[in-house]
Amino acid sequence: MTFHLVTIFPEFFSSILEHGVVGRAIKSGAIQVRIHNLRDWTQDRHKTVDDRPFGGGEGMLMKPEPVFEAVAAVLGERRAAARVVLMSAQGKLFDQAAARRLSECEEVLLICGRYEGVDERVAEHLADEEISVGDYVLSGGELAAALVMDAVGRLVPGVVGNADSTVWESFRRDEETGRLLLDCPQFTRPAEYRGWKVPEVLLTGNHEQIRRWRLEAAREKTARNRPDLVK
Repeated sequence: MTFHLVTIFPEFFSSILEHGVVGRAIKSGAIQVRIHNLRDWTQDRHKTVDDRPFGGGEGMLMKPEPVFEAVAAVLGERRAAARVVLMSAQGKLFDQAAARRLSECEEVLLICGRYEGVDERVAEHLADEEISVGDYVLSGGELAAALVMDAVGRLVPGVVGNADSTVWESFRRDEETGRLLLDCPQFTRPAEYRGWKVPEVLLTGNHEQIRRWRLEAAREKTARNRPDLVK
């Protein structure tokens, strides 16, 4: 799988791509990441990528021309097989289902917005979708793109050593109710620490009892920490 990152701050990603699951996936060849400096597709000597919004208002907007030209140059005839995503506070909320959907693409191009936003023609006529990583505003789309890349990249076959770990984790479906669940509480050695003991069922070796306990514990934790998922 290939990620394309269109940004005015290409150096932002240098450390992120060297560490963790994504870093290992890049080294193994399971994932490729191509970083593209949006200013390479500007036409003036100042390499201007922003301008004032029509109708007035605060801040500046990213111009459409360099974004359209960058995507055309990067993807070319491969556009039909790729997914173009605009990172935007106005986008649909990113979740695990979206991560799984994007992990099935051959190429994903992430446009990193900046300033007060991006000319709406990019969202309407260029991007396949707008994605937001939460109900808050970031200074730019680079951090959001890094989050998406990590969440999607770890679902690509061969990236995570134990494939089951990407199934039995938070935001999987309850096998009986179909609702989203957080992961169950997890414990490791020692079996007792400061008087707090690991649940006895986890020490029994009875896989069916452990499976049932984990399911019920995941339901309880979801109801406590994310009641919106239960509703």
